[in-house]
Amino acid sequence: MSDVMQNEAVHARPELLAAADQAARDKGIERDEVLEAMEQAIQKAGRSKYGHEHDIRAVIDRTSGAITLARYLEVVEDAAAVENEITQLTLEQAKQRKADAVVGEFLIDPLPPIDFGRIAAQTAKQVIVQKVREAERKRQYEEYQDRIGEVVNGLVKRIEYGNVIVDLGRAEALLRRDESIPREHFSNGDRVRAYIMDVREETRGPQIFLSRTHPQFMAALFKQEVPEIYDGIIEIKSVARDPGSRAKIAVQSHDSSIDPVGPCIGMRGSRVQAVVGELQGEKIDIIQWSPDEAAFIVNALAPAEVSKVVMDQDAHRIEVVVPDDQLSLAIGRRGQNVRLASQLSGWDIDIFTEAEESERRNEEFRARSALFVEALDVDDVIAHLLVTEGFSKVEEVAFVQIEDLTDIEGFDEDVARELQARAQAYLETRDAEFDARRRELGVEDDLIEIEGITNELMVALGEAGVKSRDDLGDLAGDELLEIAPQGTMTLDAANQIIMAARAHWFADEDAAAGDGEADAASGEDGGDAPQAS
Repeated sequence: MSDVMQNEAVHARPELLAAADQAARDKGIERDEVLEAMEQAIQKAGRSKYGHEHDIRAVIDRTSGAITLARYLEVVEDAAAVENEITQLTLEQAKQRKADAVVGEFLIDPLPPIDFGRIAAQTAKQVIVQKVREAERKRQYEEYQDRIGEVVNGLVKRIEYGNVIVDLGRAEALLRRDESIPREHFSNGDRVRAYIMDVREETRGPQIFLSRTHPQFMAALFKQEVPEIYDGIIEIKSVARDPGSRAKIAVQSHDSSIDPVGPCIGMRGSRVQAVVGELQGEKIDIIQWSPDEAAFIVNALAPAEVSKVVMDQDAHRIEVVVPDDQLSLAIGRRGQNVRLASQLSGWDIDIFTEAEESERRNEEFRARSALFVEALDVDDVIAHLLVTEGFSKVEEVAFVQIEDLTDIEGFDEDVARELQARAQAYLETRDAEFDARRRELGVEDDLIEIEGITNELMVALGEAGVKSRDDLGDLAGDELLEIAPQGTMTLDAANQIIMAARAHWFADEDAAAGDGEADAASGEDGGDAPQAS
């Protein structure tokens, strides 16, 4: 700093520091942030007085409160490096003022203190208020960003179009109408307990979003009411809610001597009733979680009784058979019970009565028997035996180990080999028909090279207008699933086929990029190469 500046008398301003301390306490922010806001306000007023094009900076002494105002000039190498003649000067010019000046240094010219007029004072106040507000918003965002997933208490400050503005003490939060429990009404001054669902930093400041319908809100309430959950002895594995109506919660005990359900209910239901009261009477089923998925789903469908389950691991789907008189209980009002059980377990659940399941099995038996009668040219007895032993497709008969056929009662080796020969002949004839049909439809040959594509699927694709790899690559997984013959493909398999169809796109892009690099390299090499005359 120049000698002139050092010799200038600087007056202490303790009232400035006192005002900064008071603002920091009131807003819950750091003292330095308030002082920085004041410095920016003084800088703005200085630029208004001396010219906005100048680099004018203000510094408030953190001990005395004294204000120093100065103009800064950056030292650059030469005239060619000067971008702004008002804020920069060359090294030669700088050395005329300071013999040991170096490039990159700032020469500081002190300015007389500003006599704040009414306009300047108002401008300074606006800057200070704005900067303090920004600091407060930053503090709020940092504080509540780390509290996502917590349950907080607040007071209703106002209600806007059904949305509730909640005063949390040091910030305001928004409880949207769709995040409130149905038929729940609030008035100004009501106390609200809610779950911090999200915190977003927006232009108007941090927005804190609350929810009373989120499944984890109920989980957090149980954690507050049940010491065993808080201590980690009992773990909440999953939660499913129909807010305001009914919910299911799955719990597991990490201590074999403690039943997970009992502590959640509490003495005479005191603990669960406290949660039910907070959720406006929402009925809660507390279910013991099990690593056996079938057993867990049976538990999740309580209070309905289950006779049998059939799981499809690939489709992540389960068929549940219940007694005829248990169907309405298993499904629940408007499908509520089975829907919550599905959300709780993560499985798609289909419910059948014993009568429906028996009829469906009989229909499948008749259809498979009819398929074998037609394809293998056998009588009903042999067809029934094959279905009874678990054969469902002609392909299974054609390519199974011969011992698996001879193990069927009444089948010797000659019968087994004859059945296999007929099955293989049927498949060859069928594939030839499919191949002729897909050629007629104009489906390209290279589709059959994709793993998972069959002649039957190629015909279905051709009939749907999908005739090339590009056409197939343009489909979504669920679109391919609709085109494929029913029951022949899962969504995962459809997605894998589509990605395989798209593979040549990425290969072409890589090849084009490689050619571009090769051309560039060739161009560079060619520039130095001698030209033939």
